[in-house]
Amino acid sequence: QVQLVESGGGSVQAGESLRLSCAASGYTYSSYCMAWFRQAPGKEREGVATIDSDGTTNYLDSVKGRFTISQDNAKNTLNLQMNSLRPEDTAMYYCALSRTTGGCWSTFHPGHFPYWGQGTQVTVSS
Repeated sequence: QVQLVESGGGSVQAGESLRLSCAASGYTYSSYCMAWFRQAPGKEREGVATIDSDGTTNYLDSVKGRFTISQDNAKNTLNLQMNSLRPEDTAMYYCALSRTTGGCWSTFHPGHFPYWGQGTQVTVSS
C-alpha cells in the first residue's frame, strides 16, 4: 500500500525559506513520476514541480529559480526547497506519485497521479 506523508510546512514572512519533505513507502516502481502540487482556498489544485525516476525535473513558471525539487532515493523521500517565498505561494502543498513508463508528463495534471499525501500548509505573510 502506497503511503505519502508530507512535513515541513509552516508560517513564514515573505522572502524567507521553507523545506517540505514527503516520506514515501509501499511502492517498488523502477519508473515513476513524483510531484508537488498546491491548492489555495477557492482555487484549483496546481502543479508546482515534478521529478521522475531519472531525476529530470520540471517547474511551474512562477516558481522557477526559487523552488527546487529533489529526491533522496536511499530514504525514499521527496523534497521541495522553497526560497524567496511570496504571499501568493500560500497554499496547502501535496506530494503525489504515479507509476510511469516514460518519465513525467509535460503538463501538471492532478488526474495523472493516483497516490496523494494528506498535505502540509504553507502560509507566507507580507
